[in-house]
Amino acid sequence: MELIVILVVVGILLAGTAGLLYIQRRPTDDLTLPSPTAAPPAGPPRTLGQRLSKTRHAVGDRITGLLKRGRLDDEFWNDLEETLIAGDVGVATASAVVGRVRDSGPSDTDAAHAALQSELEALFAGRDRSIRSGGDPAVMVVVGVNGTGKTTSIAKLGHRLIQDGSRVVLGAADTFRAGAAEQLETWAGRIGAEFVGGEANSDPAAVAYRALQRGNEIGADVVIIDTAGRLHSNKNLMEELAKIVRVLTREAGEIDETLLVLDATTGQNAIAQAGTFTDVVGVSGIVLTKLDGTARGGVVVAVEQELDIPVKLVGVGEGMEDLLTFEPASFVAALLGDEG
Repeated sequence: MELIVILVVVGILLAGTAGLLYIQRRPTDDLTLPSPTAAPPAGPPRTLGQRLSKTRHAVGDRITGLLKRGRLDDEFWNDLEETLIAGDVGVATASAVVGRVRDSGPSDTDAAHAALQSELEALFAGRDRSIRSGGDPAVMVVVGVNGTGKTTSIAKLGHRLIQDGSRVVLGAADTFRAGAAEQLETWAGRIGAEFVGGEANSDPAAVAYRALQRGNEIGADVVIIDTAGRLHSNKNLMEELAKIVRVLTREAGEIDETLLVLDATTGQNAIAQAGTFTDVVGVSGIVLTKLDGTARGGVVVAVEQELDIPVKLVGVGEGMEDLLTFEPASFVAALLGDEG
């Protein structure tokens, strides 16, 4: 009897120790980010306006209040311009938009609202927001500074492509940040993507090359390359990034997408970052993350107007389904407080 009790106690202790070791060894990302296989929450999906509640309240509610005054005097036009600037639309763009609305001679506030909506939507017209994937396999390189949510966005994009029936390879060309490859490998396992990594501090371009090779071997539809987060002002790191792009272009013929991930909460600072990346690697599209976490969502307007690069995807939450194709009409409605 005593032997049985001893064996039970030892078993409990071993189970507890194993559980503790599992928690300690599990990647940090595994503890903090949602699983893509989790069941979706009950109820209808939230509208873009609900997801952008901070911007809608800070900008849209104020514009609604201005319109409710019922008068189109100098004070109204000045306040409207200041509201758009406060929402990070940009000084030049806000002034130009308000000037055009005013010059159109709206007869009342309803007409002014309609003209403002039309002018803002026109700012986004004529840009291709599709994710290009014509290569065999399609090659996508994702770049950006540290802390923008780049690796998580790659996982969400990979998940989205896999849900659409594509076979995806994720290449971890960030070989310098501790745990970067492990984080991407964890995500690859979750979403069902092939993973290619390299030794710590190895040549990132070589990893990108091997990822493309692996994509060819298994008949993948898309190869997505994660790159090290880097300050746009670091010349050596930017040259390293240019090398990755040169190698992939040489081997694949062309790169389908070079996506720059920007953090919407950094506002106008994001634009300074984007200019340098565009000069070095020719950015084809913007992924704007954390748009739900800022009251200055007008930065979407500023990014497109000042960089002439389409915002293709926006991050509006932590879930795997929260990386959305950017839809200008829905965004403008949210910015003006029209979408609840």
